[in-house]
Amino acid sequence: MTYDFDLATVWAFIIAFAVFAYVVMDGFDLGIGILFPAFDVGEERDKAMNSIAPVWDGNETWLVLGGGGLFAAFPLAYAIILPALYPPLIAMLLALVFRGVAFEFRWRDPGHRRWWDFAFTAGSVMAAFAQGVALGALLQGIDVDGRAYGGAWLDWLTPFSVLTGVSVVIGYGLLGATWLIWKTDGRAQEHAYRLARRLFPATLAAIVAVSLMTLTLDFEYRAKWLDYPAILLTAQVPILTAIIAFAYQRSLRKKREGRPFLLALALFLMSFIGLGISMFPYIVPDQVTIWDAAAPEASQWFMLVGAGVLIPVILVYTAFAYWVFRGKVDASGYH
Repeated sequence: MTYDFDLATVWAFIIAFAVFAYVVMDGFDLGIGILFPAFDVGEERDKAMNSIAPVWDGNETWLVLGGGGLFAAFPLAYAIILPALYPPLIAMLLALVFRGVAFEFRWRDPGHRRWWDFAFTAGSVMAAFAQGVALGALLQGIDVDGRAYGGAWLDWLTPFSVLTGVSVVIGYGLLGATWLIWKTDGRAQEHAYRLARRLFPATLAAIVAVSLMTLTLDFEYRAKWLDYPAILLTAQVPILTAIIAFAYQRSLRKKREGRPFLLALALFLMSFIGLGISMFPYIVPDQVTIWDAAAPEASQWFMLVGAGVLIPVILVYTAFAYWVFRGKVDASGYH
């Protein structure tokens, strides 16, 4: 297959960037919700919540940009993928609302705090699991009939999609633990170090399991990763992943504070690059390419001007928010 790098390709990279930015920004705060029951009631939980309270809602801006960009730039893909993934996507949105309410109410309604803590954890686990299931369902393929979804209501639910769902929950947990190493001190930080050590082998095992099972799916994945000469390029991904994993272990042994989080993000970047290699140039695996699904060129140019203004603005205010709330957190409420 020959690849035509044009406006549709530019939009594919913009949407991929928005999705990865969402994973980077929201993955660690979902991870803190996943790990919340492991923290002691009181100071540890309050510090964990305060470490993300100023930024968690801004992190989800990238989810809106990714979904909106898919609708505008690739309407055919949007029309096929969403009906195929309605159940996990609706579950994800409801879970994000559930945990968002818990953020506000646990401070204002201390008499029912344990229930708001439960809502925070349940919403975080469900949102992460649903995202992983949706990813797995897309990777395993979607039935297309003409220009519409041709499958059944529960086609997304398979052992592979459940594996990807569980893997995302574990990976986000690792991001949450390493974020808390960076943002806390004392007893809470020591607890985060222990969690980061335990979650790391589980995350690596999940990456390996999903990668191997992806090769068994009935698409071109195996040829892209194992055939010569493609393997000369794709082999760099597992090699770099192994180097990052070694550096991560070393940073934990040396009790570094910021480096474990950055290296955990690098592991996610390697997984994301692997996903891109497997799928490109398809947006619906083996059915619809990015050029098949692209909006008219005039529409893509119009939206590109808007994205050229909007994305730098989002990056600037996001960087400013993280700069203002830099440093260690304490246990006092943020309201």
